[in-house]
Amino acid sequence: QVQLVESGGGSVQAGGSLRLSCTASGYTYSSYCMGWFRQAPGKGREPVATIYTGGGSTYYADSVKGRFTIFRDKSKNTLYLQMNSLKPEDTAMYYCAADLNAPYLRCIGVGGPLTGFNDWGRGTQVTVSS
Repeated sequence: QVQLVESGGGSVQAGGSLRLSCTASGYTYSSYCMGWFRQAPGKGREPVATIYTGGGSTYYADSVKGRFTIFRDKSKNTLYLQMNSLKPEDTAMYYCAADLNAPYLRCIGVGGPLTGFNDWGRGTQVTVSS
């Protein structure tokens, strides 16, 4: 089981930037899938970006490609989501999650749906004003 704690959310104007952090503890495996999801009020949860910790390969939702970057710092056990050129539609609660069993291809959005994320953080709110 992995314990996850997000931070870095806040309120920014459109075009601004934020960097979300997710500190993880309790790692059991050296390679697994981690990602950022978001959920806006009245909408379903959607994957934003994922990374396979074994090699660093990533997946991005079309809505954030070119604007968001997911990366990790293994020495700090921290996952990041750098968000640039933020838009009002990016407003949502952002969650960090982990899937200890996802195969590589599924983790990066090629081999199937991004399900099986059983470890979640509490979330951090991102609000983007126009």
